Amino acid sequence: MKPIFNPYTYKKNIPTMRVYPTQMETQSIGRLRVRCTTAGQIPVANAAVTITAPNDPSKVIDQLTTDASGLTGEVELAAPPLDYSLAPNEPMPYSEYDVRISAANFENAVYNGIQILPDVSAEQSSTLVPSKMEPTGAEEVITIGPHTLYGDYPPKIPEDEIKPTGETGEIVLSRVVIPEFVIVHDAAPTVAAQNYYVRFRDYIKNVASSEIYATWPESTIYANILAILSFTLNRVYTEWYKNQGFNFTITSSTAYDHKWIRGRNIYANIGVLVDNVFVNYLSRPNVKQPILTQYCDGNRTQCPGWMTQWGSKTLGDQGYTAIQILRNFYGNSIYINTATEVSGVPKSWPGANLTIGSSGASVRMIQEQLNRIAQVYTAIPTIAVDGAFGPKTAAAVKAFQQIFGLPVTGIVDIGTWYKISGIYVAVTRMAEL
Repeated sequence: MKPIFNPYTYKKNIPTMRVYPTQMETQSIGRLRVRCTTAGQIPVANAAVTITAPNDPSKVIDQLTTDASGLTGEVELAAPPLDYSLAPNEPMPYSEYDVRISAANFENAVYNGIQILPDVSAEQSSTLVPSKMEPTGAEEVITIGPHTLYGDYPPKIPEDEIKPTGETGEIVLSRVVIPEFVIVHDAAPTVAAQNYYVRFRDYIKNVASSEIYATWPESTIYANILAILSFTLNRVYTEWYKNQGFNFTITSSTAYDHKWIRGRNIYANIGVLVDNVFVNYLSRPNVKQPILTQYCDGNRTQCPGWMTQWGSKTLGDQGYTAIQILRNFYGNSIYINTATEVSGVPKSWPGANLTIGSSGASVRMIQEQLNRIAQVYTAIPTIAVDGAFGPKTAAAVKAFQQIFGLPVTGIVDIGTWYKISGIYVAVTRMAEL
């Protein structure tokens, strides 16, 4: 029986840090940065961020301040040994930390139970709420529940993977469209609970960070993201819950859908993968709707005919690609499809990367959008809007990618294209309010 990891027991000095939780030489390090914005993705500078040990606010681990982009530096934090997250039935594979955020003219925000995995970077995003005229001392406290592979959650209730039209009512969409938002009901369908409007990509990142470990092979993570995407888009396309009289898109109940955990931290490698593949879903021949790709953990719960999360990890370890993993569980007829329309952006992906030497209307649009974003994210240099992708445009793209956690290449690939468009829409909408 392996010992339970305690990141607060041992002391070790690590360069570049002010105060650290500490660990034995055989234990591991994870990384965290905090992002503070308003509801319109406007950065909040000079927010004070305090990281503490769980349930002990007096044990300060680090104190940080956000920069002009609303970001803290990345800090290193003690985490359990890597092998805890690579096999079932191990001790808790992540360490937990609490974060308190305060900023002038905003209500305080507290996040309890941020989950730090070894060898992985995580980001805790906080949308700060403007304070009232008279300070109330109120603060929003969000407690992050346990990861699904560690906590105790109900198994998925089986459903047909393809929904007959007669069951769901009239399908209103003529084709698969990536929505801008989904409405998440934070409980089982018939249980009274809050509904939350969540950006589609943020929802997928949250679920993937809650359902699988970011330390797993990339092909395994990719396969699981595709399953989550396809399942969610089936709910959107068939209007499953709306046709039953509900006013939401999906729930946070593992018995019915996926586990979405309000306010949880997102792992950087999962975020990058989602940004690059969020227009994809899984199909079968001659079936228009995305497949309702159900799965289970494969350890505490078995689900013949579905993907198992631990089984997908084993196949990833053996060198299987994402599609090979998926076909191993769902059959050889399943394939990856792509939605050609993305809601809430000025223009969908043009189909080719924009890089030095590119020119035309798509380059001009990206230049215009970057300049608008640079009005609030001042670390991004303004550039000429001439439709020619030169070194200055590449530098602006790199600055954007650095701020938003994308690979810093200076190339506008599909992930960067949609991230630029999404931030542009968010800051423009806020200015119009």
